[in-house]
Amino acid sequence: MLKLVLCFCILMFMFLSSPSDAQTCAKYSFSGNKVFRSCNDLSVLSSFIHYNYDSSSRKLQIAYRHTGISSSRWVAWAINPTSSGMVGSQALVAYRKSDGSMKAYTTPISSYQTQLSEGDLSFDVSDLTATYANNEMIIFATLGLGSNSSTTLNQVWQEGAVSGNTPQVHSVTGPNVRSMGTLNLLSGQTGTTGGGNSRIKKRNIHGVLNTVSWGILLPVGAITARYLKVFKSADPAWFYLHVFCQSSAYIVGVAGWGTGLKLGSESVGIQYNTHRTIGIILFCIGTLQLFALLLRPKPEHKYRFYWNIYHHSVGYIVIILSVVNIFEGFDILKPEKKWKDAYIGVIVALAAFAVILEAYTWFVVIKRKRSESAGKMQHGTNGANGSNGYNNRHQVV
Repeated sequence: MLKLVLCFCILMFMFLSSPSDAQTCAKYSFSGNKVFRSCNDLSVLSSFIHYNYDSSSRKLQIAYRHTGISSSRWVAWAINPTSSGMVGSQALVAYRKSDGSMKAYTTPISSYQTQLSEGDLSFDVSDLTATYANNEMIIFATLGLGSNSSTTLNQVWQEGAVSGNTPQVHSVTGPNVRSMGTLNLLSGQTGTTGGGNSRIKKRNIHGVLNTVSWGILLPVGAITARYLKVFKSADPAWFYLHVFCQSSAYIVGVAGWGTGLKLGSESVGIQYNTHRTIGIILFCIGTLQLFALLLRPKPEHKYRFYWNIYHHSVGYIVIILSVVNIFEGFDILKPEKKWKDAYIGVIVALAAFAVILEAYTWFVVIKRKRSESAGKMQHGTNGANGSNGYNNRHQVV
């Protein structure tokens, strides 16, 4: 069982550095004899940036392509002159209107609650147009970056739904929160922004810590306590192993809970109410369960029976809520399907192991009770025979 947990931990930490699938932009040909000397495959959202940069005039001619998108979606590409991330970015937005024509405009992003309203950017924009064909939307524009601008840009790209002719809020999970990076106009190199990379790593660490602690160590500790204590030879080793698993799960889980609070404070306007509420409940109940050990009555105490009912009931509630919240986290983080499948495999394996042990321990208990009953009956029979023999001998004498 411990080997299973260790293997899953290694797999989950490998997830932190799992690469994205690469695509190639250099083979693409634009209509209308448009030619762009440089291009880059963006890391997520099936997007590409093509550009020509004139260092003398500081003019940047761009074509932002978003593939595999329906006509009822909007797309955007932006430069953030002041920092990484969404807030402060100067965006180019495009979508297909209900009459079939394309709408392309500029909007400065000042907060997470932006409505993508039209507005002027901090730099000049000209030749702004957009096209849509074959499930591909392209924004064309020429940007006047100015003499004080850096040749390494913080870029952000995004997509979301359109209702009527109004862009709606984009998704705040999965690729939509990883669509940011840097673009070096001279070398053509792209990268992940420090802030974005740090936030993604924190989200992954948060997920790994809570999956391993609340989702694996806690059930393992419960299985240890329920089934090993049946065997007299395992006493008191089962108790110390149970305490070790549950204490480790709590310590690691609190670390994961803390990273979740930190992520929440850094993500203004982004809330996952269900996930957050269950997490707080788990922390409170887990802490209560830990302190309940200090009030554990001795085995012969009259209140020990009621304490056991409380301890077992709360423990099973914590395990159920933990598994539910881990799947909530998978839906938020949206990792590759194999990681969710791996955790499902671990849970199924633990459940199957528990069922087998449940059947075996019941077999052991029933066999032990029958053996004890048979021993008592045999002792009673021998006692009765001895009494009768004595009386008989006394009568003969």
